[in-house]
Amino acid sequence: MTLIVAVVVLALIFDYTNGFHDSANAVATSISTRAVPPNLALAAAALLNIAGALASTHVAATVAKGIVNPEAVLPAVLLGGLGGAIFWNLVTWWWALPNSSSHCLIGGMTGAVLGTQGARNVHWTTIVHKVLLPTVAAPLVGFAVGIVIMLALLWIFRSVHPGTANRRFRLAQTVSASIVAFAHGSNDAQKTMGVIALALYSGHLIKAPDAIPIWVKIAAAAAIGAGTYAGGKRIIRTLGMRLVKLQPVQGFAAETAASSVLMGTALLGFPVSTTHVITSSIMGVGATQRLSAVKWGLSMNIFVAWIVTLPVAGLVGAGFARLAMAILHQ
Repeated sequence: MTLIVAVVVLALIFDYTNGFHDSANAVATSISTRAVPPNLALAAAALLNIAGALASTHVAATVAKGIVNPEAVLPAVLLGGLGGAIFWNLVTWWWALPNSSSHCLIGGMTGAVLGTQGARNVHWTTIVHKVLLPTVAAPLVGFAVGIVIMLALLWIFRSVHPGTANRRFRLAQTVSASIVAFAHGSNDAQKTMGVIALALYSGHLIKAPDAIPIWVKIAAAAAIGAGTYAGGKRIIRTLGMRLVKLQPVQGFAAETAASSVLMGTALLGFPVSTTHVITSSIMGVGATQRLSAVKWGLSMNIFVAWIVTLPVAGLVGAGFARLAMAILHQ
């Protein structure tokens, strides 16, 4: 029971880091275009994260029983996987790189199981279909949808004075940013719910790994909401100011593109990266101005971080899991 409590606490700590690491996903564009004051944007995003987290459990079920074999997951393995996820989350936050907390968690969990229980306990088909393929597809779709929405808005409002357009789209951004925050909660907080459910299942406290108690939903929602309100100013600056210089219409287009992709994947139960989608949407919107409007050198650093996240989090997770099992003699 002590180990299970430790896993729950560490999972909620990860959820908190997920919140402040990924708060930029919901608020960076709105803050950079001055559509919403920073403190108000973070508070609203935190509340909408909580609402989104409580909306469904499709993604939580995928994490709880689709990534690894629940029967093979010991509390020590979960501790190692969470350790790997938190480690890489904090490293990329320190480097101010918008990276996937989702992939940190999936990589850490997969590596921990691989390193202690063997490859047979990893559901490779699910990882390929619901993690790797969406990892490639979602950013490409976000990039393309961002371009399409931006071009459509430029054509529809081509006769509107730029000053009038900016005022209107600052108001519109309050809606689009809210949808992104809700989608972020409906996607990311559920992954922590899945991990806690695995811990409870390993201790025979619930009958099935996807039978998620209400207190788990509330705790995970509150943790990611608190982290979001704390804010990750390093990554907010990267997404909102360094990657592309955005006007309100561009911020609205990027947020609308990202929320469309995220809501669709959440309904399908795909644990895609909110960060990948919003970042690629911003790049797509920026590319409609001119290719040089996007800081491609910074973009390459971000892409490299995305590529190495799964293996690095996995290696660290495997090391932490083996260490935990040795200490606990499991």
